[in-house]
Amino acid sequence: MTGPKSPMAWIEWAWQELDAPDAGRRDSCLEVVGDVLETGLLAQGDAVRVVERLVAVALSGESYGLRESALHAVCTATTPYELPYLVVAPLAAADGMEPLLLEYVLGVLGATGDRAALPAVERFLRHPDPGVRREAADAVKELRWRLHPAREGTA
Repeated sequence: MTGPKSPMAWIEWAWQELDAPDAGRRDSCLEVVGDVLETGLLAQGDAVRVVERLVAVALSGESYGLRESALHAVCTATTPYELPYLVVAPLAAADGMEPLLLEYVLGVLGATGDRAALPAVERFLRHPDPGVRREAADAVKELRWRLHPAREGTA
């Protein structure tokens, strides 16, 4: 296989290709970014910078598909990396996003484990979409658990 050799080189290649006029190609670039994030091979600082850029794409006026791919990649990053709330906080103001995209946002906010995310997430407990309310409830549980983990052996 030819192409970039390091994980960051793949990311840089994907960012360059993101300017392509073909929407399918641009979506594929974000899939590459998500795949690299999923490996956990980036340094924490590099991963944070990548997520910052993905957040910008998710909040842009781009197509639904591209914004969904960006949010999917951010969600993928929450497993191998600790994402600071400040990096993903701009997503908390995305009240007008489509319900499926809000579900991604709530998953990301919940994964931060940061108390500052709680008010933003709790707002969505009253959202008209049941999927969004369900994801908000899950995110609230995750945040509260991470703030006050139950002790092993207690009922």
